[in-house]
Amino acid sequence: MPDDDRSELPLDLRAEGARRSKWSRGRFFGWPTFLGSLALLAGIFATFERAIVTTEGRMNAQGPEVAVAHDEPFSGQPADIMGLARIMPRGDVAVVAAPFGAGDARIEEVLVMIGDQVERRAPLARLDNYAALESAMVFAETQVAVRQAQLAQIRHEIAVSRAESEVALAQARATAMAAESDLDRTAALVERGVATDTILAAANLVAHEANLAVSQAEATLARYGSNALEDQPDVLVAAHEVAAAEAALRRARVDLERSVVRAPITGTILDIHVTRGQRPTEAGIMEVGDTSRMMAEVEIWQDRIAKVSPGQPVEIFADALGRSLHGHVETIGLTVGRQGVVSDDVAANADARVVRVLVVLDAESSRIASGYTNLEAVARIIAAPRAIASR
Repeated sequence: MPDDDRSELPLDLRAEGARRSKWSRGRFFGWPTFLGSLALLAGIFATFERAIVTTEGRMNAQGPEVAVAHDEPFSGQPADIMGLARIMPRGDVAVVAAPFGAGDARIEEVLVMIGDQVERRAPLARLDNYAALESAMVFAETQVAVRQAQLAQIRHEIAVSRAESEVALAQARATAMAAESDLDRTAALVERGVATDTILAAANLVAHEANLAVSQAEATLARYGSNALEDQPDVLVAAHEVAAAEAALRRARVDLERSVVRAPITGTILDIHVTRGQRPTEAGIMEVGDTSRMMAEVEIWQDRIAKVSPGQPVEIFADALGRSLHGHVETIGLTVGRQGVVSDDVAANADARVVRVLVVLDAESSRIASGYTNLEAVARIIAAPRAIASR
């Protein structure tokens, strides 16, 4: 009814019309909200149902699902312990960083490729300061050679001079003895009147000079003392100069070593993070792992770790492999930490407290897993030894 006509109605009829209009507006706005809520609840229920169906499908297809690892195992024996796992090389992945003291040097040359087998300490890359440091090392080697030659020369000169001094002393002593004999003979002749005092004075002068020559030769020889050749002052000084040059050479070699990136372990090049001209990144230059023996790091819930012991058989499965891997528990961690391997299930607990267990794979499983470092998998630690059928 139009508002103009409503004003002509009695008061009780106008009040009744207002109540009906208010109820109509509430009904108009309330039903869509109610229907929207029902649709939202239906969507949540459908999503939850799909998650359950997907989880059950995974369980039926490939074994235990990580999202329910904390609940009772859905396959195998009820006492089996489930956990998320990560495939890794023996000793885990070694990140190759830039050598200490490399500064702002850049990569000059990468010497390996992904998949190459390398030995420990094998060169993997060179930095752009390699040429300059190599020249410094060559110069240091030359300095060592020069100092060593000087030391040899001084040793030879001292040996020769010492021998000459000894010979000169022997000659001076012989001359002095001859002069003393001539002096005694001349004195006897003077007493018999055969020689004059002038001849005696000359003989006396010759004997005195011969004795002075002996003293001089003794003083010259005394400079070398009675010490061995290596203890001579000149030899000691030259030897210290050689030691200083050798120390400089060792430092030059260390500096040169800092320009070469070497393998920390024997293993396989798993990844390379840099190319020529780049500075080493925080993620390292490359990654190396010993893939000759693969392992698995399994995260076990803290309330179930008491059921795990070394030697227990373990079955591991991953979608990428399409089959099971087998091994046994090697070590059990001593600390409880935050979960590191996270499932792709949104309903999984990403803040779980777990203990890390290391599993050693058998030879065949290790060979299969060698190309899948860091692959996420599901592990089942079998409570009692029993035959495991291959998937």
